[in-house]
Formats: sequence, structure tokens, C-alpha cells
Amino acid sequence: MKLVSWNVNGIRSWHKKEAHKWFLKSKPDIFCVQETKAEASQVPEELRNLAGYFPYFNSSKARKGYSGVGVWSKIEPKNVVSVLEKDEFDQEGRLLVAYFDKFVFINCYFPNGGQGPHRIEFKLKFYDEFFLFIESLRAKGLSVIFCGDINTAHHEIDLARPKENVNNTGFLPIERAWLDKLEAHGYIDTFRFMHPKEVKYSYWDMKTFARDRNVGWRIDYFFVSPDLKKKIKKAEILDDVFGSDHCPVLLEIDL
Repeated sequence: MKLVSWNVNGIRSWHKKEAHKWFLKSKPDIFCVQETKAEASQVPEELRNLAGYFPYFNSSKARKGYSGVGVWSKIEPKNVVSVLEKDEFDQEGRLLVAYFDKFVFINCYFPNGGQGPHRIEFKLKFYDEFFLFIESLRAKGLSVIFCGDINTAHHEIDLARPKENVNNTGFLPIERAWLDKLEAHGYIDTFRFMHPKEVKYSYWDMKTFARDRNVGWRIDYFFVSPDLKKKIKKAEILDDVFGSDHCPVLLEIDL
């Protein structure tokens, strides 16, 4: 299966740039987006009624034009849910969970820690609640694949300027510790598993034209539960694909 994740930074503007044509051409089995900034009814009709795919959307209830995620799947899931069942975390439209016969697929737009300490606190609480959720799935004997914009670079290799950002959200030790915990519990960062020393980024600041200088961050991930380790075939960051301040990330896996 070919799976692709992309923070599109506004699905309507992404569509206007015709960046969606890359998706239509590459035809992944599952394609998911984060930061749609749109309700389902505002998603361009071409994408809402895409032949060959089952589409699902979740949008922010607390704030219009904010956050939001989408998933297109060639295989119809047995069930799709959009909540962690904690009202505190379910108002911003950050999650879609698709249950298939052999695995659970999760697309998540994790909170950004910007705008002050209260958002860092919210981000860390969301991290913890998400971890409990995926562990509950594993406890039921389910294989787990999750992806999305995690909004944290894990190691110094994962951003261009680690020393300058060690005290900034997105690279705080307390944020990176959550990624340490994931790996301590066996979850596999598929790109780093396949490319232990490769320097590649998935996000660049648009205001400073950082992509032109490749001053970026690797904050978009595919993680899998340890039982899927031997099924990983390919993991890539598609930094030659444009249309957002992020680029797509890809996972190919035998399922």
C-alpha cells in the first residue's frame, strides 16, 4: 500500500494552486491532509466527490477556518471516528481514525505550541491523550499506523538550526521527550528507520523564504507499531513537490 500525508496549509488555496493534481496523478491508496482550514462543505467539489476514493473530513468546531483534517481511501474503512472522546481535545478537528481489517490508520494534525505557554501545555496534554489512545488500540491486538504534522522535530538532524531553536516550541526538550517515549514503546519513525543519517526536511517558513535556502524542519511523520516493522518497504520525504509550506511524506508498506 502507498500512503501519503501532507499538511496543505489551507485546502482551498492548495487546490487553487493546482497542487492537488500531484495527488490525482500519484494515486496513493490512502491520501491524507492536515490544516485544511475548511469545513467539509467548503472542500472543493472535485475533491469531495473524487472517483475511486472514500473521502472523510473533520473540521474545527471551536474556530472557523482553523485546523482540520481529511482522508481519502481507495478501500472503504469498517469505521471512521473523529474524536479522542475528550471534549477538551475534540473541538479543533485534528483527528480521523479509520479502522480496516488489518490495521488502524490515524491522520492527526497535532497542536502547535506557539502563542504562549498555555498552548504548549495544551500540546503536551494532547500528546499524552493521543499516546493513551494508540496504546489502547495495541492492547486490543490492533496494528497501528499514524501520520501527520506532529509539530516537533525529534533530533538535531531533523532541523537546520537546532542550537538556535532549543528554547523554541517545536524543539523543546519536553516536546521531544514525547517522541522519545513513542520509540521507547516500540513505535517506529519510518523515515528515520529507512534513512538513519539522511538530512531532509518537510516544512519551511514561508515568510523568510526558508525553502529557497533549505532551512527547514522535519515535523511530518509516519509512525507504525512494532509489529509492522518488517512490512515497511519505503519511506520518503517528497521535498520536490510544492504547493504548501510543507511537502508530502510517503510510506509504502505491505498490508
